[in-house]
Amino acid sequence: MAKPFVDFTMTDFRTLSSTNLEGFIHLTQLAVRQMRAQKSGGSVVSITTPLTDHPIAGFSASVSMMTKGGINAISKNLAMEYANEKIRFNIVAPGVVDTPLHKDNPKDFLSTLSPIAGISNVDEIVEAVLFLTEAPRITGEVLHVDGGAHLGKW
Repeated sequence: MAKPFVDFTMTDFRTLSSTNLEGFIHLTQLAVRQMRAQKSGGSVVSITTPLTDHPIAGFSASVSMMTKGGINAISKNLAMEYANEKIRFNIVAPGVVDTPLHKDNPKDFLSTLSPIAGISNVDEIVEAVLFLTEAPRITGEVLHVDGGAHLGKW
């Protein structure tokens, strides 16, 4: 949800919090309980955005980024909390991905939002998630799949 900060309502905030934070807590608790019961470790990979640490001028989404940043923070804390049980927590932070979310946005503009010009496809994000689920020594990391957009202004 993108709009100027002063235009966000508490209803907007509750909607974002319910979807992004409560949804994360509910699903992750279920997953961790199952992984602990199986005693074989596991992997939780969340999807956030590079905009939590690297906002774009003119793209007003501060309240949305607050909830996504919360997922980044809790994932890193959970990585420490469950490390001894070999349950790993990582994050994939995609840039612009060719999904219905961007159907009304001009693709020529979207492709300029990273140093490696172009738009990611869903398969690239899936590959990043699969990589993290299969990497036994990686935990508490944010993997940016954004064509370098997180590097800053170019």
